[in-house]
Amino acid sequence: MRFETLVLILIGACALASGSVAAEERPLGGGVESLLEYARANPEYAAMRYEADAAAERVNPAGAFADPFFKVELQNITNAGSDASPSLNPSKVGSTKYTLWQPIQFWGKRDLKREVAAADADQAQGRAAMTWSDLAARIKTVYARYYVTMQSELLAREILDLLTRLEAIAEVRYASGLAPQQDVIRAQVERTSMRGELIMLESDEQGLRANLNSLLARAPDAPLAPPQRLRSVPQPARIQSDTLVDRLRGRNPELFAEDARIVSAERNRELTYKNRHPDFALGVSPIQMGSRIGEWEVMFEMNIPLQQNSRRSQEREAESMLAAARSRKEAATNRLIGELFENLAGLQAAQRIDILTTTSLLPQAEATLQSALAGYETGKVDFATLLDAQRQIRKSKQDPRHFERLDHADQGAD
Repeated sequence: MRFETLVLILIGACALASGSVAAEERPLGGGVESLLEYARANPEYAAMRYEADAAAERVNPAGAFADPFFKVELQNITNAGSDASPSLNPSKVGSTKYTLWQPIQFWGKRDLKREVAAADADQAQGRAAMTWSDLAARIKTVYARYYVTMQSELLAREILDLLTRLEAIAEVRYASGLAPQQDVIRAQVERTSMRGELIMLESDEQGLRANLNSLLARAPDAPLAPPQRLRSVPQPARIQSDTLVDRLRGRNPELFAEDARIVSAERNRELTYKNRHPDFALGVSPIQMGSRIGEWEVMFEMNIPLQQNSRRSQEREAESMLAAARSRKEAATNRLIGELFENLAGLQAAQRIDILTTTSLLPQAEATLQSALAGYETGKVDFATLLDAQRQIRKSKQDPRHFERLDHADQGAD
């Protein structure tokens, strides 16, 4: 009994080990979600995240007090007027003055500098999000093209099988004296042309796979699982123009970065106006005479903001930078809304074309092909009519607009 239990345990362990090995060896891909998850480690995106982290670490130092200063002054180190020899010992010179002072900025300046740094950190976060958004969009687009190419390749193989059937029918009819040899030759030409197209599709597939691997920071020839599906078309409620514009304004990383740029420009402008006021320094100085502290001094220092022409220029610069930041955001908003409506129109048109193709064009083309095939076998239609029917169904299935909805749907799902 114990031996049987041990055998079962060993079998289970081997099964688990083989399952884990198979899981490790399973190629990446199959769905765009796994590719996007893997792409989080992309070096370009990682660099932007590190820059954003570095910018966030600048916030606290920007609003911190400057380091205090300490100074030691040895007075009368030659001991003039006494019999003592020159010395650098603080207790054996005329007097030693120790000064400790702290620079202090005018009230509000440190807070404004901290807010500027925080806004700059938000800009860095926005740029990182923009990098990810661009990278994800490129991955989705290439993946969609990869999927379409694979589907086109499958369709080409189906058409090649159909042409093989047509060639066989033409050969039978030619052997029976019911069709000219030209029908057989035309069928062979069509098959050869389809083989050439299949080679081009395989080449495109390899190029897209290499492109997708490069976006994932993998070797160009790294294995990828065949794409199984694309994400479904968004629900109509999610692709309403008003809803999408609101989401664009609230969640677009580029607009987020532009908002942060405006905040940074506003705080810089306020800080520039604050520079009209002086900064200060406070200090205290104990004076040592011999081995004891004999006197104390207090120090107050301030800079005098006399260079008014220079400050007026800096203030005008800050105002212009703020106006530029606001204009840049307005331009970005207009551009993004225009691109949104353009893509939305393309998606809606692709959806309508897909419905028309699926419900009308494909069934009609299938019926035409079957009718032409039956007619050719009975001698009621010629071979040219049969080839035209075959080309029509091929065009209906291979029309890029038939697949375009998949690409738009994948982009619109976010």
